[in-house]
Amino acid sequence: MKKLIFTAIAVFALANGYAQKEGGFRVGLDLGYTVPSNGGGGVLFSIEPKYNIKDNMNVGLRIGAAAMARDINTNNNNTTAKISANGSYVGTYDYYFNNSGSSFVPYVGGGAGYYSIANLEFDDNNGSNTDNIDATGKFGGLVRGGFEWGKFRMGLEYNLVPESTLQDINGNNKGKVANSYLGIHLGFYVGGGKWGK
Repeated sequence: MKKLIFTAIAVFALANGYAQKEGGFRVGLDLGYTVPSNGGGGVLFSIEPKYNIKDNMNVGLRIGAAAMARDINTNNNNTTAKISANGSYVGTYDYYFNNSGSSFVPYVGGGAGYYSIANLEFDDNNGSNTDNIDATGKFGGLVRGGFEWGKFRMGLEYNLVPESTLQDINGNNKGKVANSYLGIHLGFYVGGGKWGK
């Protein structure tokens, strides 16, 4: 953990004063924490190549992965858990509220794309195992906002993904599961040039 904090501080210190320039290409890397819409938590990772269409706007493709655990209960001989993982390919647009010469820049953005979803519900009741699974693809979107400071980036994003239907191993429907989640992420980017003066 100390190495991660030291690395983040070093990147921030070395990158202060740099950001994007029209016509530039940049790649962002983010790591964060997820909060599913019905409780629980997990981790996320994304890589996002972007093209700066203006000094204060860019378009990109976020390629991400998120893994989440929800409703894990252990009572004597009974264990239940709901686990999900997804991959996403989302076209994005970000708008930056930059002041000339400032290295601190707030942004808002959004996007739409494809989410591959895998959900598993496990119920072990007194040695009787029940597994409910779902693996589908969904079209969804995201809204996000945050700030960049130098090449350091921090933000919140809400991924709007339609519900899935859980099925048991015999193909019987076992109810719906929510797939939307909030992501809190930290990251940095490389490339893109300096903010326009």
